[in-house]
Amino acid sequence: MAIDTTTQTSPAADTAAPGIPRLSTRDKLVLFVLCAAQFMVALDFSVLNVALPGLGRDLGMNTSALQWAVTAFALPSGGFLLLFGRVGDLFGRRRLFLAGLALFGAASLLSTLAWDPASFLAGRALQGLGAAAIVPTGMSLLTTTFPEGPARDRALGISGTLLSLGFTVGMVAGGTLTDTFGWRSTMALLTLFALIVLPLAPGLLPESRTPDRPRLDVPGAVTVTTGLLSLIYALSTAADHGFGRPDVLAALAAGLLLLAAFVLVESRSAAPLVSLPMLRRRTVAWGNIGGLVTFSMMSTIVFVLTLYLQEILGLSAFETGLVFGFQGVLSVVAGTLAPKVIGRLGARRTLVGSLAGQGALTASLLLLNTHVWSAWLATAAVALASMCHLGAIISYGVTVTSGVPDAEQGLATGLVTSTQQVGITVGIPLLGVLATTSGDLLSGVHTVIALDAAIVLGAALLTGLGLRRSRA
Repeated sequence: MAIDTTTQTSPAADTAAPGIPRLSTRDKLVLFVLCAAQFMVALDFSVLNVALPGLGRDLGMNTSALQWAVTAFALPSGGFLLLFGRVGDLFGRRRLFLAGLALFGAASLLSTLAWDPASFLAGRALQGLGAAAIVPTGMSLLTTTFPEGPARDRALGISGTLLSLGFTVGMVAGGTLTDTFGWRSTMALLTLFALIVLPLAPGLLPESRTPDRPRLDVPGAVTVTTGLLSLIYALSTAADHGFGRPDVLAALAAGLLLLAAFVLVESRSAAPLVSLPMLRRRTVAWGNIGGLVTFSMMSTIVFVLTLYLQEILGLSAFETGLVFGFQGVLSVVAGTLAPKVIGRLGARRTLVGSLAGQGALTASLLLLNTHVWSAWLATAAVALASMCHLGAIISYGVTVTSGVPDAEQGLATGLVTSTQQVGITVGIPLLGVLATTSGDLLSGVHTVIALDAAIVLGAALLTGLGLRRSRA
């Protein structure tokens, strides 16, 4: 199959494909490079978590300062996604992807060798900036390289599998590496990934950009980037300190006001950063809503189950990692099956069904109690729910990007990846905090599970209705 960066035409997202095509050797290598980069970024979200106590002792960071080890990465990685997605559209996705890889690798090395808190946090912030360039440009290179239809569905399936697997592997590998080699080995692993991927990328990836290259919408870029930065800061800080702090409330208000201003700016811009007609497409709007819910609610369940398994059942960190290891195994299975299900049922039905399955399996966790056998229920339920979760990830990506011209693929994939980042960030502070502030931890866990399941099932219903109208 030749690499094609022109606009593709194909049946609608719900049209069943005749089969899953074979990929050429070059296609497989391109997919390897793009997916390895996405896996590397996903790994970075979770690999450091269990290493934070040791990192704090080594660098002299107190508990309140440790949240910045996560926030310093989350702020730029989420805040600059839309901007970098559009910059890649206009000036070259391959060029920005390579620059992001080089920056991420150098920043990971800086974090590995950090000699004080400032140098470490600078490395983390630069990692986040590199990730903000890698994720949207990598996704848009994938969607413009593989034509809409079965080939793209298969590529997105593999990418989604590795994205989900990256979080799980990060949780397991982080504990193993930290216990064996120390916290610096977690950052060294990311440096190694960048050193493997970066030399392969220039000779394999095609350049891809919007042909007419309109002016960059600077007012839109400023308002959406600062708005997302403010919102992510507020939600990240609230996860540890609650919503009562003045800086959290101020950042939350500023973020919402700036995003409202962004919508106003875009409605009047001759060359908008985000096409409001695109946002009015039901497939784009409802697909991203489904993606936001599946990411935010699954991250919340992983958080509260980690508390439950260790604080209530008394499992060790290693045993807890094994529980989530089954989640990773079934995610690989789901990644193999999802493109076939999408080919048979269509992306929209797969998205709705996956959300419904995730919600129902989450509700089964209400049976958890203080008995040790509950660990087996948690293992089975979260693993099966993760299969549905991965089906939702892949199908919402297909739903949002289907029918979008190649010239706007960076914009569409920027929305997809922004949804992922905001979803991962928003779930824990909105719901997870209920588990830790409740007088009884088990009661708090049950409350979070019930709300989580209700939100996912409600989203399945509303997304189904919204996408059904889009076909009318």
